[in-house]
Amino acid sequence: MKRAGQKVVAGTEAPGTSQTSKKQKTSLHGSGFGESDPCTSMDWGSLPHHVILRVFQFLTLVDRARASSVCRRWNEVFHIPDLWRRFEFELSQPATSYLKSTHPDLIQQIIKRHADHLQYVSFKVDSSTESAEAACDILSQLVNCSIKTLGLISTAKPSFMNVSKAHFASALTVVFVNSKSLSSIKIDDTPLDDPSLKVLVANNSDTLKLLKMSSCPHVSPAGILCVADQCHGLKELALNYYILSDELLLALSSEKHVDLEHLRIDVVSENPGQVQFHTIKKQSWDALVKHSPKVNIVMYFFLYEDEFDAFFREETPVTHLYFGRAVSKAMLGRIGMNCPRLIELVVCANGLQPLDDELIQIAERCKNLTAMGLGECEVTCRGFIEFVKMCGGRLTQLSIMEEVLIPDSDYSLDRLHLEVSKHLGRMWFPDMMPTW
Repeated sequence: MKRAGQKVVAGTEAPGTSQTSKKQKTSLHGSGFGESDPCTSMDWGSLPHHVILRVFQFLTLVDRARASSVCRRWNEVFHIPDLWRRFEFELSQPATSYLKSTHPDLIQQIIKRHADHLQYVSFKVDSSTESAEAACDILSQLVNCSIKTLGLISTAKPSFMNVSKAHFASALTVVFVNSKSLSSIKIDDTPLDDPSLKVLVANNSDTLKLLKMSSCPHVSPAGILCVADQCHGLKELALNYYILSDELLLALSSEKHVDLEHLRIDVVSENPGQVQFHTIKKQSWDALVKHSPKVNIVMYFFLYEDEFDAFFREETPVTHLYFGRAVSKAMLGRIGMNCPRLIELVVCANGLQPLDDELIQIAERCKNLTAMGLGECEVTCRGFIEFVKMCGGRLTQLSIMEEVLIPDSDYSLDRLHLEVSKHLGRMWFPDMMPTW
């Protein structure tokens, strides 16, 4: 029952609530109509330079230019050298590309005012020759620069490969000669040649630490050997297998060199049956690992099954293996026998014969294996569980499509989930689509 004299009104303030506390609530939880909002009354022009600079670094070039017209203070920040140390030029043909191209007028403004500030520069181009040639034209104008990092990124082939070798080499030479402190270069799929590498070495041998130059058909083993002989601080290197040699590995293993941390090798065949791959001696691999015991040796294979004859017949210190095309059971058997340092293995495809024995041998002999991915392959549930049991909790990544697993009399797919999860020490299910 309600007591006499009392009214119950929804939303009524408790007795004793002062007008002051009401104002506090208003300021904390939002203002009513007609009251000023602290955010809208803030003077954005009075923000510290370092705050505005941080905001500008997240903006695209066009938005950055628009923001610079807000006030004098923002315009001052727009011209601070720190804002122009890192920049990505985007070059594309509007009719054929999804990329947003950097406006030519803005590019010329950057070159005119900030070329000497640029240190970390990349060019992202579409597949058109016109975009690649435009990138070379910009490179040719960077005569006052001192670039530390250079990246030429093609979103699709052929791009830079369609530029004349003379035009590309001339543009690159400008950067190599004027930048005396280049430490990182990524120039995959370009007409880079041996003379250009010699210019690079002559001007940046003391600073170069990272060189990625896969798919550069105009570079010879002698050209990359020149880099290895002179650039003693080299820590990361990516190249095609055809320019890998015993001499190169021995050069990287000399006392003058710092420890190599990462070696990536792309083994690619565009014309099946027409390429004879050479063999690298075990002694050369051993010399590299002795000199750089923690080096990651990563190999990407895009070969056909009958082209693997030269590989893994002797012990090879590879740590990461990726097979982008079908690989035979015999080849996987060799990996189990001769790749004791293996950490990660990805097999995109195999024939229609179960890989039980090969996986079990890999688990038994590759004690460092922590990541496995299987695509269009076949493994019995019993064989797969045995593989997981032998690897145990050290398998931090296990990406298998459910279609790979063949149920048998011992294990259904439902029971397999539980068994694998038990041995991994975490919940596991096959992937609908592998994550690698």
